[in-house]
Amino acid sequence: MITVKYFARLRERLGSQEQLAFAPGLTLGGLRDHLIQRGGAYAQALDRAQFLRCARNQQMAEEDQALSDGDEVAFFPPVTGG
Repeated sequence: MITVKYFARLRERLGSQEQLAFAPGLTLGGLRDHLIQRGGAYAQALDRAQFLRCARNQQMAEEDQALSDGDEVAFFPPVTGG
């Protein structure tokens, strides 16, 4: 199982978090694609046309990183500020 957390506008659309079973070898990008395939709010919020950041176990991560059992994944829009 992995925990998927959503932040900012994603949280408003998808809720704060959920737990998912996953297939071995699944990457962050594969997870995003899987969630997009759910359709509806997931397809809109996680659409590939939108730039989103992701983290794995509280570390910024690229979408080609493989997931492991117990991982925590976070999706969030880019943060700006000064």
